[in-house]
Amino acid sequence: MWRTLFIAGMFVTMGGAFAAPSDPPLERPSVAAADTHANRMALVIGNTHYGDAPLPAAEHDAYDMSVALTSLGFNVTRRIDLNETAMRDALDTFVTQLGPHDTALVYFAGHGLQAGGDALLAPLDARADAPVTLVEKGIPVKDVVARMVQRRPDAANIVVLDMCLNDPFGATPTESMSLPANTLVAYATTFATEAAETERNGLYTAALLRAMSGEARTTSRVFEIAAANVAQLTHDSQRPWIASTLDAAFTLAPMSLASTDAIDATQSATGTHTRGILPKDSSEQYELTFWESIKDSTYPSDYEAYLKAYPNGRFATLAKARIDRLRAAAASAKPAASPQLPASPTPAPTPKPAPPVVAEKPRQTAPTPTPAPATTTATVAVAVASKPAAKTSAGAEVKDCPSCPALVPLSAGSFTMGSNNDDPAEKPPHRVAIAQPYLIGKYEVTIEQWNACVDAGACTRISPDGDAGNAPPANAPMRNVSWDDAQVYVKWLSKVGGKAYRLPTEAEWEYAARGGTQSTYWWGDQMKKGNADCKDCGEPYRPEAPTPVGSFAANPYGLHDMNGSVWEWVADCWHGNYKGAPADGHAWDDPSCSVRVIRGGSWREGASYMQSATRFKYSSSVRQSQNGFRVARDAQ
Repeated sequence: MWRTLFIAGMFVTMGGAFAAPSDPPLERPSVAAADTHANRMALVIGNTHYGDAPLPAAEHDAYDMSVALTSLGFNVTRRIDLNETAMRDALDTFVTQLGPHDTALVYFAGHGLQAGGDALLAPLDARADAPVTLVEKGIPVKDVVARMVQRRPDAANIVVLDMCLNDPFGATPTESMSLPANTLVAYATTFATEAAETERNGLYTAALLRAMSGEARTTSRVFEIAAANVAQLTHDSQRPWIASTLDAAFTLAPMSLASTDAIDATQSATGTHTRGILPKDSSEQYELTFWESIKDSTYPSDYEAYLKAYPNGRFATLAKARIDRLRAAAASAKPAASPQLPASPTPAPTPKPAPPVVAEKPRQTAPTPTPAPATTTATVAVAVASKPAAKTSAGAEVKDCPSCPALVPLSAGSFTMGSNNDDPAEKPPHRVAIAQPYLIGKYEVTIEQWNACVDAGACTRISPDGDAGNAPPANAPMRNVSWDDAQVYVKWLSKVGGKAYRLPTEAEWEYAARGGTQSTYWWGDQMKKGNADCKDCGEPYRPEAPTPVGSFAANPYGLHDMNGSVWEWVADCWHGNYKGAPADGHAWDDPSCSVRVIRGGSWREGASYMQSATRFKYSSSVRQSQNGFRVARDAQ
């Protein structure tokens, strides 16, 4: 349930170091022993400011665990208050930094639950009063483990979860998780039960910190010691458990903590507060609440979430019928598409991390560069058949007014949108025919162009960095603007330019970004420096801000900074994949859409973000310092 406040009658602070007996020899080398360059890496997440049930102790947990792990020689990344997208972003960014033999540890303190056989980490935007968000936004432990293990089959992976595992949806069958080799998952409590917390720390975290300071060296045994301590302290009402395929003698660190500030709660609780999802009503009433919240939805995913929570629920049959009806309606409404090009058999590139999210500035560390796909006969055939798909119109760039952005006219044409990469959001690749010519910005909208709108009283003056720091150059891309801000700008531009300006559709954007190619990047299948403003992309590059527009080479259509620089808003509402996407290049919109698509990556990311097919989502009302846009309009 929402996490338990375990208020003890007396707290004893641990101050001194435990005596360290000589280390016994290991029975066999640890997983990473053969690699002298292996590191210890940790991602620590503390979610505290939940809207309906804050957890002050979770932030303390994250801080204390970060200090402890740093003292043990871990390279620690600490993140506080993450929503779903931010959590996935943090996990993906973390795993891309891992070496093949690095020891990896992910720690989470916050609300948790189980649903549909999964243990779910609750992001800030999962709310007990909106049951569908618990299922759709919760991060499954299975996903966390899978991300860590991918590309690192011989490395040690540890997941530590100080959260509840209760089931707000009733008696959902719990599936046992089959762990890959060299993996340990430590749970603060057993399934269908709650995890308590002291005034400063989660009870399990406090016990774990004590165990780390009580052993001569830090091995996987500390999790067993902490579990036994919590079970004894709570008289078995909270019983941590461990799922492990890790060698019992594996050494997390060759030393122990010299000291710890963890609270030693030695007496019984006088009050409780939990780290889980507790519906205010009965499980039966909560199912009715869940159904009432989605019964008029036009999204199949909402009904799928209900079925995950209630596979045998009273509305299960109706939910399945709704899914079938909505999918049939989408299929019948989809225009006939041109034949799809054969999929390339090349190996899938490294999955791309998620984009920046609300109130979170992404880490300025580059993900592992995406390996170049192997060239095959089929790959060449696809590229030759699709290149060029279109060309720019005969005229030079167009400017409708002195303060209007320069536009490049593009002819109608067709191309294959998306990719066969590991990212499901880019699938399926599908043929799109851009039926009408259009014009698109040669560059992203600049600060100078934005300020012209500000001076006219139409737009809001916005600092690109969100503060009053050094003023960037006027020809730098405008950023820190929301999708809603961009709509205000194009409305004003339409008045002063005398043309109907808009954001490009997502299909128009990718058509323009590819520049007539079907390769991974417009310049080929391998990263080549000097073509994009990103961390791995060569000079000129400034880590603190994007370079002025046009500093890097233009693509074959004469468009600059389609890759890197700033993420660019497009017109479309976010959909998790391309199933049912328009085949004619129109915007894919939905009523009351609040999450929009951003494209192209930013200067802060690495090569894997620069791929032409890269796409992510962002709340349309939120400003973020990496988000900007370019404009488009129909040809007239």
